[in-house]
Amino acid sequence: MRKFFYLIAAILFMSSCGVKYKSVPYFTDLPADSVIQEKILNQTILKIQKNDILAITVSSLNPEASAIFNMGTTSSIQGNTTGTINPTYTANGFMVDEKGTIQLPLVGSVQIEGLTTTQARELIQSKLIAYLKEPVVSLRLVNFRVTVLGDVLRPGVYPVNNERVNVSEALSMSGDLTITAQRNNVLLVREIDGKRQYIRLNMQSKELFNSPFYYLQNNDVIYVQPGSAKYASVDSSYRNVSIVLSALSVIALIISRF
Repeated sequence: MRKFFYLIAAILFMSSCGVKYKSVPYFTDLPADSVIQEKILNQTILKIQKNDILAITVSSLNPEASAIFNMGTTSSIQGNTTGTINPTYTANGFMVDEKGTIQLPLVGSVQIEGLTTTQARELIQSKLIAYLKEPVVSLRLVNFRVTVLGDVLRPGVYPVNNERVNVSEALSMSGDLTITAQRNNVLLVREIDGKRQYIRLNMQSKELFNSPFYYLQNNDVIYVQPGSAKYASVDSSYRNVSIVLSALSVIALIISRF
């Protein structure tokens, strides 16, 4: 009989196991009573890759001559109210082809893969000197986006309007992790230089800020794995566990009376 009661107690204990508070906060290894200061050494500089789309605007002392370089470089990214990109999303500009080049009017092929946007701007500007007087080039990546999916409030594809976005910002754009998400098991998928990388990130550790993957690249994908409590909320066997436990408790009470 005693073993039977121990079994009931164990089942009750396991049924009470859900999301523990200690698994919810971020950066739990940061001291609460002191200020920590450190240099930022892991900030990455965005580099141009194949299939990137660049909005290039050229001006000079001769606006008429500059106009030929500005044809078809207007850009627009259509989004809905949740911040996700519309399936009809368009971005007009100069696409980096499979050879890592763009084709400029008059200039022809320009190799820019692997360059920063600043380096690409300076390179294009130097090539335009032969055609324009005192050319000024503005260059911007218009298809920079990150994807966030899994156990977050608003999964989706999010456009980035500048060249710098980090993991924390991307998760904030998606409405943050839900209470059931595994904060110590966030997966980052990155495609770069023809290779795909899978990186595990821990949102509960301050070391995330020093990770070489804290700053995101174009087309990065973040997947937030749900915890077991998420599954428990939708699985019928878990939903019925309280009924079973109540029935076992009644049976145990009846047996104890006899």
